[in-house]
Amino acid sequence: MDQPIGLASVLDAAEQLDAESQAELVAVLSRRLAERGRARVVSVIEQSRREIAEGKVAAMTPAEIIREAKS
Repeated sequence: MDQPIGLASVLDAAEQLDAESQAELVAVLSRRLAERGRARVVSVIEQSRREIAEGKVAAMTPAEIIREAKS
């Protein structure tokens, strides 16, 4: 089974790259993080819609949410 690579090892490997490759690495990682973030948002929205459709929760306006949070 593959062992996870530690952050220190990844940073050491990145240091071996030239500046252009390091910049590309940063760009690739940024895009992948953004994609994961979008996927998480989509997942939360889908779950929320399912819960509303199943009657587990009621849709609320932002004002209602704030009012409830304050109570």
